[in-house]
Amino acid sequence: MFSGFTEFIKSILTHPALPVVIRSLAVLFGGTLLLKVITHFIGKRMGKKYSPQVQMLTRKGIFYTGIILLLFYVLQQAGVKMSAIFGAAGIAGIAIGFAAQTSISNIISGIFLVSEKPFALGDIISVEGKLGIVESMDLLSIKLKTFDNLFIRIPNTTIINTNVTNITRYPLRRMNFELSVAYKEDLSHVRGVLMDIAMKNPYCLDDPAPYFLIKEFGTSGVALLLGLWFEKNDYTDLKNSIMTEILERFRKESIEIPFPHISVYTGETTKPFPVASQKK
Repeated sequence: MFSGFTEFIKSILTHPALPVVIRSLAVLFGGTLLLKVITHFIGKRMGKKYSPQVQMLTRKGIFYTGIILLLFYVLQQAGVKMSAIFGAAGIAGIAIGFAAQTSISNIISGIFLVSEKPFALGDIISVEGKLGIVESMDLLSIKLKTFDNLFIRIPNTTIINTNVTNITRYPLRRMNFELSVAYKEDLSHVRGVLMDIAMKNPYCLDDPAPYFLIKEFGTSGVALLLGLWFEKNDYTDLKNSIMTEILERFRKESIEIPFPHISVYTGETTKPFPVASQKK
């Protein structure tokens, strides 16, 4: 048994195709390392002149093109006739072309996204109700990471054909707080309290100034809107602090935040009737 295994190893080592296999593996391994070095160097050279997504697509395009050329070289060294491969590839390409229409559409859409630049890596976007951070922009799709650590892949054609909201495109944003106060409250006093809260909050900007609006007379109270401008990185701090301060100040100033209620009207000709609740 041992002698048979020895003969098998000897036959492999003396096989005429062994040098070709070793040389092919060396070319693939060394070429792959060289391509990684080249793409890394190109990314460094591109620097800040190009957006991160352009750099990513350029590096991937060069890397995969180099891999294909390496495979062609290895096949040629192995004695495979390239004309036969190209002929078969032409026939297969027609069939694959029909089957890969969606992929081709995604690639074209990816090129449009890179040229249009609606968002960049690291931006927070909303697509069809899906909110997340842009982690990758590839030829076929973009990848999002949600705030609860989920992975979302969205095809480029969906991005092109859908309304996309870039939440962090601009450094300044306005956060709207919608609230309601009882009809008995003095709206001038309520406005003064809200503006005082806004002016004293460290995350609220003075320029642009806070915005106050009396929206409508609601079913339970007067609907108000308070708009505060802030730097995009202070979103959580501003919202938590403002919500807490409004609740505390309204309690201190005895400003009533109404809850939905129903008034029962029985007509002028009827006498009032008592309503009592009983505890069980």
